[in-house]
Amino acid sequence: MRDCPIVYHIPVCPFSQRLEILLALKGTPDAVAFEVVDITRPRDPALLRKTRGTTALPVLEMTDGKIIKESLVILRYLDEAIGDRQIRRSDTLEHAVEGMLIGREGAFTMAGYLYVMNRDPAETGPHRERLLALYRDLNDFLLEHNPEGTWLFEEFGLAEAVFTPIFMRFWFLDYFEGFDLPDAPGYARVARWRTACLGHPAAQQVSREQIVKLYYDYALGAGNGSLPEGRTVSSFTFDPEWRDRPWPPRDKFGPTATDTDLGLLSS
Repeated sequence: MRDCPIVYHIPVCPFSQRLEILLALKGTPDAVAFEVVDITRPRDPALLRKTRGTTALPVLEMTDGKIIKESLVILRYLDEAIGDRQIRRSDTLEHAVEGMLIGREGAFTMAGYLYVMNRDPAETGPHRERLLALYRDLNDFLLEHNPEGTWLFEEFGLAEAVFTPIFMRFWFLDYFEGFDLPDAPGYARVARWRTACLGHPAAQQVSREQIVKLYYDYALGAGNGSLPEGRTVSSFTFDPEWRDRPWPPRDKFGPTATDTDLGLLSS
């Protein structure tokens, strides 16, 4: 039997990063072993047997071989099972409020990913407005529950661990869509929250450069390691390493960068 559970994950995946943030907050970064999965290659049959054919990541394998799926389920399990204190709110009402905010993450994430993957310039405006509406909803929620504060409560907690990786992935919207929050009262509270989340010491596993370079294919409508037309190497490849590649073009509707342009061909 192994010494600790294993999380099978994609290093740049936001749903995996939230687990890393949680473990950092708990002061137990080594309580779980992270095993990297290369999504640009066919999934390992041994891993598919463990997951009963599903490919979504992350997946937690317990020391006895039992499998837990879905990042929020894994997040809550690790919070309860590891360390001396839980990151979730101990007060039952506050935990319910925390849960209501976390419940908004799915639609928010989907809106941002659909926005960056959109290939129709005429749909750019509607995608932007849909995302802004969700930001306004988050702003109203935070004003209702902690109008003068920075976090949902008095410190970075479970809701922040859930949303921060998404805020970071939306760096691809800043880069490829020129997106930013309006400097207006309807966004001021959520902007304060987002800025604080992005700067928290427990949430520095990835960088803006890494996100933009690896997610270039998403801006071309190709997600999860699939290849845009005319390309032979995914922007999610491990080799060459992302630090050694040039930044991709900002204009996602202009000429598509080649493998060579993107520095994806190993020497």
